[in-house]
Amino acid sequence: MSLTFGHVLLLVVAGGLAAAINAAAGGGSLISFPALMLVGLPALSANVTNTVALCPGYVGGVGGFRGDLVGQGARMRSLGAGAAAGAALGFVLLEVSPATTFRGVVPFLLLIGSTLLAFQAPVARWVERRRGQRPPGRMPLQLATFSAAVYGAYFGAGLGVILLAVLGVLIAETLPRLNAAKAYLSLVINLLAAALFVVMLPVSWAAVLVMAPSSLLGGFLGATLARRIRPVVLRACVVSIGAGVAVALLVGA
Repeated sequence: MSLTFGHVLLLVVAGGLAAAINAAAGGGSLISFPALMLVGLPALSANVTNTVALCPGYVGGVGGFRGDLVGQGARMRSLGAGAAAGAALGFVLLEVSPATTFRGVVPFLLLIGSTLLAFQAPVARWVERRRGQRPPGRMPLQLATFSAAVYGAYFGAGLGVILLAVLGVLIAETLPRLNAAKAYLSLVINLLAAALFVVMLPVSWAAVLVMAPSSLLGGFLGATLARRIRPVVLRACVVSIGAGVAVALLVGA
């Protein structure tokens, strides 16, 4: 695809902002996915390109949270295996779905992601209330992580919020350590999905090359600033964009 200077500028900003939002709260794809559609990519190509382009952001996010991952190695290896399996299933569902079917469900997926992000603050407070409680057995945690990964590989907007809710309810940990675990699992899901997308589905490499560097920087900065920023206004803007794009797609369908 051919990108104008305006397209490049839009994608650079969208990639960095989306990665920062993913690291700090979740829901960044509600920024980057519409941006990719705005520069002319079809829905399916925008979705897979978005996943590939934001992978460096997840790497940066894990780097920013590395101190909070100390001591969680065994847990992350166990949950990471389940997340990888779920991501593989999500890829299969996306690969076997016709592009027209995916285009038809995109508005509803955007609305789901927007709704999840809108309720991110109550989810975070719920997580805080769960701290110190005895967690359930390992199987519910594995199944919940697997299910979240299926959704994450298929579309992914709001994945971070889903993972934070799952981990907060089923693991007794501090919120920063839960955020770190969320970042790691998001990286596993998106890396595997991206690797499969590159081989099997239409990726716009021009857009990836533009977005990936700003995504890496945005992910690191988002993780670094996660404890310092007040995300209320930013969350409201992202939710409004996601919902607005969903409505526009429904009206134009």
